[in-house]
Parts: sequence; structure tokens; C-alpha cells
Amino acid sequence: MDDEPPSSAAKPPLLSGYSGQARSPVTVAPPPKKKKGLWGTIALLVATVFQFGSKLLLLMPFLKFLPVFLKTGGTMILSVGAYALLWGWKFALGFVVLIFVHELGHLVAARSQGLRVGAPVFIPFMGAFIALKDVPRNAWIEAVVGIGGPIFGTIGAGICYMIYVATGDPFWSALAYSGFMLNLFNLAPVGFLDGGRIVTALSPWLWVAGYALMIAYLVYEAMTRGWISPILLMVLVMGLPRLFSLFRARDEESRRFFEVEPQQRWTVGIAYFGLIALLALGMTLSHVPS
Repeated sequence: MDDEPPSSAAKPPLLSGYSGQARSPVTVAPPPKKKKGLWGTIALLVATVFQFGSKLLLLMPFLKFLPVFLKTGGTMILSVGAYALLWGWKFALGFVVLIFVHELGHLVAARSQGLRVGAPVFIPFMGAFIALKDVPRNAWIEAVVGIGGPIFGTIGAGICYMIYVATGDPFWSALAYSGFMLNLFNLAPVGFLDGGRIVTALSPWLWVAGYALMIAYLVYEAMTRGWISPILLMVLVMGLPRLFSLFRARDEESRRFFEVEPQQRWTVGIAYFGLIALLALGMTLSHVPS
């Protein structure tokens, strides 16, 4: 009987590719994470800031418009909200857009004369204004800047009236009427109103006529309605310094400011009184009895 080798000496069967005893799979443990020191943290922050800054640079051409949006857009939204309390949001939005068109006319006219201007700013129940960063050199330039707003405003109100004619919607007639009336009121030759600026190229003494008409209207309003418009009263009060300047002696610079060529005076006169007539006609046509 043949002796069998002890089981402990038994060898595993030969397999293809087998070169020795079977071994357990080797697992390689990942190296332990190194803690970031102070300089590593700073480097990470610098890289993050650099990455964010590179993206911010791409937005820089758009960011310069942010102050304009906040100044003009923000005050427009505020005005729409204020007017909506009285007339509803739809009419309030249209009315504020007409005011914006009016101010856009001032902006275009000022830049055509080489003047720097600020963005329009809206004041609820007072309209809007643009700040001139350069003072007009003479009465002609001041008149051009002053009449630019009513011209654009008249066009805007006229478009509303044409929409009314095409659609028959009384909303557009009411908006057109308000636009015509707003621009006609601004042509009053008083103080800082557009008319007060325009007539400087005709004769500043027209300010006296403007005040006489305004005061007569205030008296009529008080007698018929029993109240006085606070906005109109404020316009008269704020325009008093300019009115009083007529009765003070002028220096050489002031006299030169009012020097206007005859052709320029005729141009301003025809445009001014023609615009008044056109706006009065627009109010008559767009007025729809309720």
C-alpha cells in the first residue's frame, strides 16, 4: 500500500497563469489629507477672488448702468405706485411713460447743445426733472433745452390720441388729454417751468405776465372750488427769486446772457406760441365727455 503524503503537504492544482500560492488582494490606502495651513487657505481665497473678479470684469460695461436704473427706474416705479392709488396701475403707467418721454426731450435737446445732463428723476405728483451739469451759456440755449420737453411730450400725447382714433378705446383719449394738459401747463412762463425757460429768449418780462395769469387762476380756483392747488402755489413761490431778478441791476455777463439774434427770437416765438395752440387743440379733440 502506497503511503499518501500528508494533507498539509498537498499542493494546489496547477492552473493556467498560477505562479505560486494564492494571496489576498492588496488594497492601497489613500494618503492622508494634508491639512491646509494658513498660506494654503490664503491661496484658496485668492484663487476664488480672482475667479470671481474675472467674471465681474465681463459685467463691468453693464454695471455702469446700475445707478441710472436705480435713479430713474426706481423713481419711476415709485411714481407709478403713487399714481395708481388714484387712477389705477394701467393709467398710472401710461402717465409716467408720457412724463418720461417729456424728460427725454429735454435730455436730447441739452445734449444737442453740448450740455451734460443727469438721468431723469421722478417725484410723485410733481412730475420729473433732469439736472443740468452745465449751465446754458445764453438764453437761446436755455430756450432750446426748455422747449425740447414739450415737443417730445406733445408727440407722445399725439400718439395716444391716434391710438384712440384707431381703436375707439376711451382709455387712450384720457391719456392723450392728460398728456396735452401736462405739457400745456409746463409752457406757462413762470419760474422754473419750461415756459419760464423758453421765454428768456423772447423777453424775460413775460415772467410778469405769467405770474399775473397764474395768480388770476388761483383766485378763480379759490372762488369756484373753495381751494387752491398746493402744487401751483409752490411753483409760484419757488419762481419768485427769478421774478425779482428782473428788478435788479444787471451786470455785463447777465446782459450778454439775454442777447439773442433776431432769427433765433423769431424761431423761439413761432415754436412756443405754435406749440401752445397745438396743445390746446389736442386737449379739445381728445376731450371725451363722460
